[in-house]
This record gives sequence, C-alpha cells and structure tokens, in this order.
Amino acid sequence: MLPRILVCGNLRWAHDELHALFDGLAEVIIDDAPNRTDFFGRFHPGGQYEGTVGIYRRNISAARIGVFDADLIAGLPPSLKWIAHNGAGYDLIDIQACKAKGRSCIFVSNTPGAVDEGTATTALFLIISCLRHFSFAERSLRSLTWKTPISAGATHDLTGRTLGILGLGGIGLYLAHLVHAFPMRVIYHSRNRRLDVPEWCEYVGSLEALCEQADVLSVHVPLRAETVGLVGEKAIRAMKRGSILVNTARGKVVDEEAMIRALEDGHLSSVGLAVFPNEPSINPRLFEFPQNALLPHVGTRTQDSERRMEVRALTNLRDFLTSGAGNDLVPEMRV
Repeated sequence: MLPRILVCGNLRWAHDELHALFDGLAEVIIDDAPNRTDFFGRFHPGGQYEGTVGIYRRNISAARIGVFDADLIAGLPPSLKWIAHNGAGYDLIDIQACKAKGRSCIFVSNTPGAVDEGTATTALFLIISCLRHFSFAERSLRSLTWKTPISAGATHDLTGRTLGILGLGGIGLYLAHLVHAFPMRVIYHSRNRRLDVPEWCEYVGSLEALCEQADVLSVHVPLRAETVGLVGEKAIRAMKRGSILVNTARGKVVDEEAMIRALEDGHLSSVGLAVFPNEPSINPRLFEFPQNALLPHVGTRTQDSERRMEVRALTNLRDFLTSGAGNDLVPEMRV
C-alpha cells in the first residue's frame, strides 16, 4: 500500500507535475472536507485520510478547516510527519505545536525563492508609485481631474535616493538588484550580515541606523512573535521627515497606528502597502491620504509565481518520501 499524501487547498497550475512527482510513489488524495470536525474524522481508522504521511498546504484551505493552529495540529494522526506549506510566509502554522507533536515532530517546509520575483516587483511598483505619486495620478485621471492634484514639489525620481531594506533574504536581494539599475543607493539590515551580496549593497548594524539613512524603507521580514510591531514608533520617527514606508511582508510587522500618526503629521510623505494587519479588512484611515499606494495582497498573484510555489511545495513532499527530508525546512526546525 502506497503512503498517502493529502492536498489541502487546491492546486491551480501544477497538475502535470503532481502526477510526475508522485505516480508510483504515493497515493494522492484531494482534501474536500467542509469543516474542521469532518476533516479530523477522515483520519480515523477506515477513513479517507487514514495513514496520511504528508500534507501539501495552501492558505486557502483555512476557509474550510481554519488555520493550522495548535488545535488542528493536535488532531493530526501519528502517521503525519511532514507539512509542505505553499508560501514563503508560514505564520498560519503553529510551528511550536508541530515541534512538540508526539515522540517525533511534524516537520514543516515552505517555498523560499519561488516568491522572490513576484514580491520584489510588487515592492518596486510601490516604491515608484509613492515617489512619483503614480497611484494618486491614476485616480485623478479616472475622476477626470487630469493631473491637477499632482505637485512636482512632492514627487521625486529614484536615482540617487537611498533604499533601506529591512530583511535581506531572497526577496530583499532581488529588489536590491532591481533598484540598483536606476541607480538607487541600497543599504540593508538583517539579523546577520550577508557575505554573498554585491559590494554596492551596504550593511548597517541596526534598524535605527537603517531608518535614519533611508529615503524609502522596504520591509521584508517574516511575521514571528519577535517581529510583531518591529517597525514601530521609534523606527518610524528615526526616518527622515518626508520619507516613504513600503511593506510587502506582513501587515503586523509594522505598527499601523504609529504609521498613520506619521502620515497625519507629515513625517511620512506616503506609504506603499500590499499587506495589512487584519486582511481583508483595511483601516479606512489609510484612504484619507491620496498619495498612498495601496494594493490587496497580490505579490505572488501571477501564474508564474503560483506555479513555482506549487511545484516547490510538492517537491519538498516528494523529497521527504524519497530521502526523509525536504530542502526547505523552516528556520525554526533546522538543526
């Protein structure tokens, strides 16, 4: 009997790859449980999901069975050893509950790299839009006021401006290469200094030093307990008056109230956001500043990015089955 793999959250693009990766290796089951109670019941002896050893997870599954919190992890069977999450951010999975599960933990992988281009180009759009007030200008055009509200005195080119990148992972480094073409000066701060970056990508030793020098601060850190509100009052007030804040990471990394106060008194000239603390709800106060560039959470909403994410998550499951481990174990689980 082949081991069972559960696809939890539909595949959109990688159907052929699914068959190529698992034919003859595992029985693939598509999860269609309507709620969490039914989901748990299917793992019982004789159930449709009995003997499942790995789960492919996509965030969309939360609409039916909820997030992978401690309660859901506790209800998973002892046979379950790997969760392959589709996405770079995995804050909707309780990693500590996975680590504490039974005599051997449930390992969790994500899809770093697969989202780099999609998220970095979203950040680039927001940077350009905020510096040039392009989103404001488009709304002016659509309202038939042409370019009347747009002031040259409030807009700027990118060349020579300083971009501060908070978190120089794959996405941050991809963005660094994009803006270097203008060129912008690129500085960054991460937990650790990287030795594999171009010499024009300058490391600064603290978040405060990064904010003090940046004309634009772009946020690229994962959401963890220690990063909630990381960009708060102190960091924002350390930025130059009239600077710009861009966030394509997670909404809760930025203190929204502190950010809005800085918009109200002009300390921040505008913000570019593709993520929000309580998605899909948006704080209506953000709409009071027409110079802001606001997008829904669409950083990876392309066929190319979605396919890469699906294939990478599925490949992690395949590698778990064939060698005992996927290549993208989340940092909290690395030895």
